Amino acid sequence: MASRRAGGLLRGVTSLLLFSVCVGVEFKGFRRFHEVERRSVLEEQWFIQRLDHFNGADTRVWKQRYFINEAFYKPGGPVFLMIGGEGPANPAWMKAGAWLTYAQKLGALCLMLEHRFYGESHPTADLSTDNLRYLSSRQALADLAHFRSVMAERRGLADRKWVAFGGSYPGSLAAWFRLKYPHLVHASVATSAPVHAAVNFPEYLEVVWRSLASENSNCPVLVKKASVTLAERLKDPETYDNITKDFNLCSKLQIQTEMDAAYFLETLAGNFMDVVQYNEDNRGFEGATGTNITIKVLCGVMADTSLGDPYARYAAVARLMMDTFSIKCLNASYEGYRRDMTDASWSGPAAGGGRQWVYQTCTEFGFYQSTDSPNQPFTGFPLVYHVKQCADLYNVSAEQLAEAVAQTNEFYGGYDIRSTRIVLPNGSIDPWHALGVTWDISPDLPAVFIQGTAHCANMYPARSEDLPQLALARDHIFLLLQRWLKQ
Repeated sequence: MASRRAGGLLRGVTSLLLFSVCVGVEFKGFRRFHEVERRSVLEEQWFIQRLDHFNGADTRVWKQRYFINEAFYKPGGPVFLMIGGEGPANPAWMKAGAWLTYAQKLGALCLMLEHRFYGESHPTADLSTDNLRYLSSRQALADLAHFRSVMAERRGLADRKWVAFGGSYPGSLAAWFRLKYPHLVHASVATSAPVHAAVNFPEYLEVVWRSLASENSNCPVLVKKASVTLAERLKDPETYDNITKDFNLCSKLQIQTEMDAAYFLETLAGNFMDVVQYNEDNRGFEGATGTNITIKVLCGVMADTSLGDPYARYAAVARLMMDTFSIKCLNASYEGYRRDMTDASWSGPAAGGGRQWVYQTCTEFGFYQSTDSPNQPFTGFPLVYHVKQCADLYNVSAEQLAEAVAQTNEFYGGYDIRSTRIVLPNGSIDPWHALGVTWDISPDLPAVFIQGTAHCANMYPARSEDLPQLALARDHIFLLLQRWLKQ
């Protein structure tokens, strides 16, 4: 997952969206299943992990955080492993969620492992670019493999069948864990998993257009008019005082480079991108705020002629989002973003996941949600804007980025997965489904494409207002697990 905000993670250290187990600072890319960290009655535990699994001469170790729920375990039952992602592991997932419903029915032991470099799992003294070379999906998978092997031996679970769960980026990890370590994991539920890496990902915003249009066909048209109007006004310094007031900026708008304009335009587009990605989901159970803001609400504001022209309605959406998330003013400075993102301390403003996740996009995945397609509702943040950030923040060139993304697809197979016992659920509203698998690859690699649902919807606890097709998808996944555990 993510745009440039906080997974999937609002868009201020700008945005980011993914889920891992699906993920507060604002980073770029996926979005948040671990977004709200809340202390739990569940005791956090620690596992000794190697820093570099691929260098036998490097004996350095660190402590990785994990959680365990034994409430449903029956002797001889399976082991469920929830994979952490680009944010803190939220213990709320050890108390609720579809996977726990499955665990209760199947007598499973449940574990959740936090991803290296996120949350409290700090492998290195800081987040310097030199240290971040130990942050990768391959190292994370090796963490999972070692954790699984040691825990199985420690707790007498070597002959138990292990099932991996994850959503968004961790959904990809769940699929790849089964792909790369088939002797260790028996099956995987890889929800909203972008398994294909791509430097340029304009399809994300194309899905945003279609998702907005599903509520009101004129909604994305109005959004595009507003975005284009704002982009034109950014070319005239005489408009900056009014724009500063209209969008309640923390300081007077200064557009000195194309990066400044692109950053501001992407920040405002993020209001719509985030809402679409998480539309009408059940994040409230984990302490998330803003779940009342839906596509219907935003399109209602954009259709309200009493607010003025589309530009004025666009500003009203921005103020609504700021009020909802108790943001006093909007930071619109690319230089401020760059400064925050290059702070390598664990106490830095982007250490909650932003600096780490954007590094992963620059060195493995891309996933840049650009405005390069004409069939999307925004303007002004093309691919070159995203790619330049890799150079500004980590000294990664465009050529290095392209090569890294190609290597990722070569290593994992992209869409062309060849494995067994992996189910790949996706929602039609979720823009990330464009990089996922939405068709059955084989009987043992089934897709579950859920019409009308957003990012990781099938992972959340069930509720009465769930769409019938969402309830059926959860049931279908359970039946698959039940069958696979007998194999």
